[in-house]
Order: sequence, then structure tokens, then C-alpha cells
Amino acid sequence: MKNNSNGKSVRAKDTKKLFFSGVIVLTLANIIVKVIGAFLKVPLQNILQDSGMGYYNVTYDIYVWFYTISTTGLPVAVSIMISGSRAKGNFADARKIFRVVFTIFCIVGLVGTASMMTLSHVFAGAYKMTDAWYGIMAIAPTLFFICLSSAFRGFFQGHQNMVPTALSEVIEAIGKLTLGILFALYAVKQGYPVYVVAAYTLVGLTIGAALGMVYLFITKLLFKEEEYNAALDVAPSDYVTPTWDIIKSLLIIGIPITVSSSVMSFTNVIDGMILSSRLQSLGYSEFTVSTLFGNYKTLAVTMFNLPPTLIYPIAASIVPLLSSAVSGGKKKLITDTMNSSLRIGAIISMPCAFGLSALSYPILSLIFPSSSSQMASPLLSLLAPSIFFLSMLSVTNSFLQSHKYQYYPIISMIAGALVKLVTSFVLIGIPNVEMKGAPIGTFLCYMTTMLLNFFFVAKKIGYIPSIRKVFVKPFICAVICAASAYGVNYALKMSPLFGGAGQDSKIVTLISVAAAAVVYLVCLVITKALRREDVLLLPKGEKICRIMEKYKMIG
Repeated sequence: MKNNSNGKSVRAKDTKKLFFSGVIVLTLANIIVKVIGAFLKVPLQNILQDSGMGYYNVTYDIYVWFYTISTTGLPVAVSIMISGSRAKGNFADARKIFRVVFTIFCIVGLVGTASMMTLSHVFAGAYKMTDAWYGIMAIAPTLFFICLSSAFRGFFQGHQNMVPTALSEVIEAIGKLTLGILFALYAVKQGYPVYVVAAYTLVGLTIGAALGMVYLFITKLLFKEEEYNAALDVAPSDYVTPTWDIIKSLLIIGIPITVSSSVMSFTNVIDGMILSSRLQSLGYSEFTVSTLFGNYKTLAVTMFNLPPTLIYPIAASIVPLLSSAVSGGKKKLITDTMNSSLRIGAIISMPCAFGLSALSYPILSLIFPSSSSQMASPLLSLLAPSIFFLSMLSVTNSFLQSHKYQYYPIISMIAGALVKLVTSFVLIGIPNVEMKGAPIGTFLCYMTTMLLNFFFVAKKIGYIPSIRKVFVKPFICAVICAASAYGVNYALKMSPLFGGAGQDSKIVTLISVAAAAVVYLVCLVITKALRREDVLLLPKGEKICRIMEKYKMIG
């Protein structure tokens, strides 16, 4: 094996390729999962209507909170611990880490499932939607299966193999789509009330999670760990960490990440309770509140959550990469990775944020009924700009976690959560604002959290991104993109070719979005928003870079 500087550069290059290959795999999987999730909500919205989706989403918010507590921090901790042990050649230690954490995850899953079932009536009562407990009971076993899956995912990600994680997520989503719809149709045929139909739908998610876990279990049995270890340029070691030290490290790393991540999901639960109680205090019935809540969550929040799925894989993949680079003292790799991650995050998130805000109704009406889209579109216009804040938050969380400053995002999250809860409580209770208070509160929440995260990154890591180099060019391109989308949409609606009545149509929307995408790509090339180090992270990056440099397409 090479020990000279050239050998090190080769290994760094291979590490980058593994990183971005993982990003691509997870990105594709997340896109598929989100598309499947959106397609699930379209027929469900037709079956359950906005009121039934209110029960579905109440249950889902509570589940996500428990899911986050059970799974978010611990898999990241496992991947950090395993990748750290492998980087030192402690392969036996990596295997023991997995055995210990798998046992812990089993216990966490059982406790989480039992807690969710026990508290089902309490949560339903807090939302003032008493029949929601049926759905909570139906989805509770999912936590056990997801916990087991998370142990396997942490193991594979610690080996920088993102494929099993990606495929298991797709399997879960397909199970959720097909079985959820089939169970919902069965429940409707039986004449069950809408809240029971929602519960039947959620059983599909539970079975989908079980299928994903079975796939990961089989993949782990067939996984050739020795081949991955042999590729590392380190001397093997027989060192094994004591069991208690593994547990302690898991808790030290995992708990802060879990708390910081679960703050937002817990805030969504409390926010939903505030929304329901404040609207009912204005005189709305439980049925109307369920309709408004279901419409907002099913349409506006679903579309809002789609673009960040392109960022989450970057955030997840840079944790083991940066952790390894920090352990090895590779300062240039650390800086390059952080610069590129933020720049790519901005390039992806900004046009999505501005574009969704500009064309909220046309985009929603592509897949949802017109009446529901009209109700949700003003809310999406207010919510969409938060996509940029959420994307930057995810990336900076990974920066802090990989440098072992995982406690600081907790402060950011708590501050943002308080801003959201106070804003929602005040604004939703104002008659002329009402539902608009929810997206405004989310906007202020994520802006606060992102700014605090950047402050901690600067103070603790000593990294301050260049606003001009990282954000200005993507911002200019995104503004032009959104303006072109709005302009093309308006021009086509008024054109005699499409009726000239100013009415939205699916073909007009698709043409507008496509035109905006082309404009954005051209702007990126003209402004050279992408830099050489960003392109080098891509598979075949050197070849792509040579082509782009030949035509002066990158900075």
C-alpha cells in the first residue's frame, strides 16, 4: 500500500467518491420515497377528503415524534462509531458495536411501541380529536420495526454503503402505498367511519416497515464485511471496546442528536394541538378543524417537505466523511466538503423555495383537487421560503455533529421551537390570520434555528462560509428562475393557444416549470455558480470537470 503523499491523495479521492456515491443513492431513494408518499396522499385525499386526512395527519405527527426519538440520533451515532473504529483498523470492535447497539435498539423499539399505545387516548384528547386514537394504535408497532432497521442502517452507513438504507426505505414506501390504499378501500367498502378508515391506512405503513426491516436483516446476513475492510489503508487491530464504553459513547453521541432532532417533531405535535384548540376557540367545529388541518398537512406541508429530501442525503453522508477527516486531521478535505455541501444545498434549495412560493396553486393543482389546492396555496406560498432555512439547518447540523459539537443544535432547535409555538399561538388566534399563522411560525422557527447554527459553526469550528461565493450566485439564479416561472405561467394562461381566460391548466404549469428549470441551469452556467471542487465530488468528476472547464462552465 502507498504511504506517500500521492497515496494519501488517492485515498482521499476514493473517500470523496464513496461520499458522493452515497449521496446519489440516498437522494434517488428519497426522491422515490417522497414521490410514493405524495402519490399515496392523492388517492387517500380522494378517499378520506380533507377531514379524514386530518385524523391521518394527527396520528402521523405523533408517530413522527416517537419515530424521531427512537431512531434519529442513534443510527448516526452508530455510523460515527463504526466508521471511527474501521478507520483505525479496529474491525472486531466495529462488529461488537453493532451487536451491542442492536440489543439496545430492540429495547428502545419495544418501549416506544408500548408508550405510544398506552398514551393513545391522551394524545387524541390533547388534539381535541378523540377518535384519532384508532390510528395511533394502528401505527404504534411500526416503531419496533423501524428501530431494528435503524440499527442495520447505522451499520451499513458506517461502512459508507448507502444502498441497503436506500432500498429498505423504498420497500417501506411501496408497502405504505400499496397496502395503505388497499386497506383504506377495504375499510370504505365495509362502511367504517372515516377515522377507522384512516387507521386501516396506517396499518399499511406498519407492514411496509416490517418488510423493510426483513430486507435489511437478510442483506446483513449476506454482507461481505471483509471486502470493505480490506479496501482501507490501515493495519488491522484486535482492540475491542468494553460494552459499557460502547453504551456510553452511543448515549453521548446519540442523545444530543436525538434531542435536537426530536425538538422539531415534538414542536409539530404541540403546534397541532395549539392549532386545533385556537381554531376551536374562534368557533370552528371539530370537523372543520380536522378539514383545515388535513388540508394544510396533506397539501402544503407535503409539497414543502419534498425539496429538502434532496439535501438530507448530503447531510447524512457528510457525517461519517467529516468525522473520518476530523480524526485524520485532513483540514483541506474538511473545508472543501463544508464549502461544497453548503453551496450544493443552496443551489438545490433556493429555486425550490422561490418557485413553490411563486406557483403554489398551479403546482398543487397538478396532483390535488382544485378546491383543496385553492385552500392550501396561500399557506404554501408562505411556507415555501422556509425550504432554504431547513436545508441549511440540516447541513450545519451535520457539521456540528461530525466535530462532536452535537449538543449545540439542541440550543438552536429549542430557540426555534419556542419562536414557532409563541408565534402560532398568537397569530392563529387572530381572526384575519388564523391558519396563516402556522406557516409564518414555521418560517420564523427555521430562520432562527439556522442563524443560531451558523453562529455555533463559526464559534466552535471556526468556519465562516463566504456569502458571496456560496450564496449570492445561487440566490440571483433562483430569483430569475422564479420570475421566469411566474412570467411564463402568466403569459401562457393569457395566450389564445390555452384559452386566453387566465385559467391554470396542467400543461401550462408543466411548461412553466420546465422553462424555469432551463433558465435556472443556464443562469448557473453563466454565473459559474458551481466550482471545481464541487464537480470533483461527483462520480467521474475529473472527466466532467475537464469538459466544463473546456467550455468555461464552472468557476
